Amino acid sequence: MDAQELRGKDTETLNETLMGLLKEHFELRMQHKSAQLEDSSKLRKVKKSIARVKTIIKEKQV
Repeated sequence: MDAQELRGKDTETLNETLMGLLKEHFELRMQHKSAQLEDSSKLRKVKKSIARVKTIIKEKQV
């Protein structure tokens, strides 16, 4: 999911995307702590996606 794709969405859709990413991040953290997560790079990718979505939401509020 790139920034251009996200900028084309409305705020409501972005908030839904954000909630989904936050849930995914929580699940990945739990898997990581219980040693079930095999690809730990997913955590970093999801965190960056969350930051990207939050940034675009802020841009749309201005």
